[in-house]
Amino acid sequence: MPRSLLQAVLLVDGYNIIGAWPCLKKTRDSVGLEAARGELVEAMTGYSAFQGYATQIVFDAQYQNCSSNKEIITELLSVYYTDFGQTADTYIEKSCASFRQQIAQCLISRVIVATSDRAQQLMIQGYGAEWLSAQQLCGEVEATVCRMRQKYHTRKQSKSRFLANAIDAKARQRLAELRMGLQ
Repeated sequence: MPRSLLQAVLLVDGYNIIGAWPCLKKTRDSVGLEAARGELVEAMTGYSAFQGYATQIVFDAQYQNCSSNKEIITELLSVYYTDFGQTADTYIEKSCASFRQQIAQCLISRVIVATSDRAQQLMIQGYGAEWLSAQQLCGEVEATVCRMRQKYHTRKQSKSRFLANAIDAKARQRLAELRMGLQ
């Protein structure tokens, strides 16, 4: 669905988040970095869709001799691997500078950067971006998962064959009063 004004752009410092979230750190240490990246992408997919944020997870390719690569996961989520020699921090800082112009032109409403890197926090705030710590993002993702479950959770079917057993006690009482003519 096309939007004239995107609610927000969320830039996620991928390896910083993996190192800060206990569940992702455990996966990284026991299964490997690829699995931890996959779990982060999965968590951010639902979060981005529910919040309506255009999210970009940025991973360093600083020590790998390869060119940048962008994977589009969903309409709202993409994963970016930086160029050789480029850090996720520099990519995010450059993005904040370019998004600053888009905010001025009213193309996007806000830019949020998720990282626990203190130096990067100060830099991105200088560009007018909002900062979200890794722990805050983790809490927001978990809260969003709970809200999604509540919103989309279908009521369990009553095990009884009677409709009256599927409604709450107060409604059952009111129906009984109506049936007996006690208004």
